[in-house]
Amino acid sequence: MTTQHTEPALAGSHQSLGILSLAALGVVYGDIGTSPLYVMKTVFDPAHGLVANADNVIGIISLIFWALMIVVSLKYITLILRADNNGEGGIMALLSLASSSVGNHPKLRNILFLIGGFGAALFYGDGVITPAISVLSAVEGLEVATPLLKPYVLPITLAVLIMLFVLQQRGTGGIGAMFGPITLVWFSTLGLVGLFNIGAAPEILTALNPFHAITFCISNGWLAFVAFGAVVLAVTGGEALYADMGHFGAKPIRVAWYGCVLPALTLNYLGQGALLLSNPLAISNPFYLLFPAWALYPAVGLATVATVIASQAVISGVFSMTKQAIQLGFLPRMQIKYTSDRKIGQIYIPFVNWSLLAAVVMAVLGFGSSSSLASAYGFAVTATMVIETILTFFVLRYAWKYSWVLSVFATAVFVTIDTIFFAATTLKLAQGGWFPLVIGVVIFTIMVTWHRGRQILFEHLRSAAIPLQSFLTSLAAHPPVRVAGTSVFLTADPDGVPHALLHNLAHNQVLHERVVILTVVYMEIPRVPAAQRISVKPLIDNCYQITVRYGFKDEANLPYALEMCEPYGLVFEPLKTSYFLSRDIVVPSPGAGMALWRERLFATMARNASSAAEYFKLPANRVLELGARVEI
Repeated sequence: MTTQHTEPALAGSHQSLGILSLAALGVVYGDIGTSPLYVMKTVFDPAHGLVANADNVIGIISLIFWALMIVVSLKYITLILRADNNGEGGIMALLSLASSSVGNHPKLRNILFLIGGFGAALFYGDGVITPAISVLSAVEGLEVATPLLKPYVLPITLAVLIMLFVLQQRGTGGIGAMFGPITLVWFSTLGLVGLFNIGAAPEILTALNPFHAITFCISNGWLAFVAFGAVVLAVTGGEALYADMGHFGAKPIRVAWYGCVLPALTLNYLGQGALLLSNPLAISNPFYLLFPAWALYPAVGLATVATVIASQAVISGVFSMTKQAIQLGFLPRMQIKYTSDRKIGQIYIPFVNWSLLAAVVMAVLGFGSSSSLASAYGFAVTATMVIETILTFFVLRYAWKYSWVLSVFATAVFVTIDTIFFAATTLKLAQGGWFPLVIGVVIFTIMVTWHRGRQILFEHLRSAAIPLQSFLTSLAAHPPVRVAGTSVFLTADPDGVPHALLHNLAHNQVLHERVVILTVVYMEIPRVPAAQRISVKPLIDNCYQITVRYGFKDEANLPYALEMCEPYGLVFEPLKTSYFLSRDIVVPSPGAGMALWRERLFATMARNASSAAEYFKLPANRVLELGARVEI
């Protein structure tokens, strides 16, 4: 299997590169753009034992700059952005690309699914920590303006976050157009205030020499390793470059990075370093102390808006990840609301939204400050970075057919750096790193249990199913009464008789004049072209077998898909078409399969999963659900 390096439809439209790059600023770079709020304060936290002397400050700034260059510029911008899955990016797209490329190695494929699934699960931990630390670190600027406002920091933070999550159900289409311009103002402010402060200690410019980063590591040994756990906060959000490639295309993301984000971040970190060289006491909050006193309140306001935009991008990413995981079979169906008629990517998942809000509020109240939250931040991101690099190796080797030597060479350096960052963040497990880890482990357990449970359920139903061909032959020999209209029976097994068809025939003793056996297949690609959406196979006696194919980013709409059957001579009149669904009631039982507790978890998820009728956009007044108990 090979990948095509194509820009998505959005990038190929009449919109200019400049407009797309501006839009990418607001969505792609919000997270990494808010890192200057807390990175330096976290690095020189007294608990870490690193003294803010001249050599250490220059060494840390050098480490941050070269982390941005190697991890973001080289790894993501240069290498991973090339690993597009039909124009789409993100860990789920990368996972499907890597796993499908090793299809002839089933054991390796299963291992990749486990690794990639765990990386996807860890993203949910990031989805909790990012809004909490970003908004809290912005509002903490009020303490710098006047200590009298310190008691109001947490209430204001919670109010902003709650408002953000409440507004999700209305969609972001209306305010989303402002994200790019506001973020451009934010990055311009970062660069200007950093440049203004460099003059206080121009020797900070020597930090651009990697020699200082190397010297810092050699001189400080263990303390340098500990510092890596904080330095990595400067590149968190870099993974969003790849995740959002499908929205903008690789070129606008690259233009925004080199034309705006990288220069602004570099100048700001250099400015913070210069401030610490001239005033070591500024370590209490080196970001806000870059600003003159008169500009503090506007800076807090701008920072709060910037962090809300960054949080919005992460929340939207969690929604998108959840939808993809559902369609790849890793999570049960959930209610998905489309908040825009024009942009299919704008979705809202109520259960995920309120669960995230609960977890974010717990994080803010539990940790209490951005410095404490910084201990929880980084672990999930660095683990995801390692996993993405590993998956990229398999894309290089098996999808693009590069040699072993070249594939190893292209990824070994990044795996080494990612692993060092990851190892450094494990030192913070006891101080808070356990929080996103617990979230990731819980989500991963749910994902693998649902995936395995569906396999067991399908195998059980298939083993007990009546072969479709022999059933139809017997019906032709002894035809039941046929009534007007069309009946559509949904089934996961196209070769077996749907349970709903058997139940309907047994209870009503009639069949509609036209019978359709419909199977929905989810492909391991982002979107299925319209020409490949459906296939129709005529059976005997006015019966048909229809297969509808979707990618993991497609919107499932079966009535719309069935309209595409007209060229095959099949016209589905809405008022004459009935949909029959099987609702399997899962009953856990000891024995083969999964552990009993996992079977109970699977049964609970199956019982509470969103209705297939709602998920597939079936008309409510034309659906009949027939249940059956199934022991697993």
